[in-house]
Amino acid sequence: MIIASRILKLRQRDGDADIAVRIYAPRSDGVDWTCAYEIDWPDRTRKGHAGGLDAVQALFHALQMIGIEIYTSEYHEAGVLSWDKPGQGYGFPVTANARDLLIGDDAKYY
Repeated sequence: MIIASRILKLRQRDGDADIAVRIYAPRSDGVDWTCAYEIDWPDRTRKGHAGGLDAVQALFHALQMIGIEIYTSEYHEAGVLSWDKPGQGYGFPVTANARDLLIGDDAKYY
């Protein structure tokens, strides 16, 4: 079940394209938890999952993994990806070793 989604914008010559990000409800296997997510890049849908000791940790790790993937994407590096306003970030946290990649509001708050 999808519990959250966000649409990023990819600036292209022929207009903006939507990059959908979907986050699924964390699930338990009886011991650990996993949280699945998807990012609809133009050439493929990236499916991933993150683990944790409980649902909150699995969800937080999934958000960080999404942030890392976005910030290390060719689209971010090219400056053609945005969320609310160009240059203000994407609203996803990253791990401590990637904070130097953050821009705009993300750099202030994450």
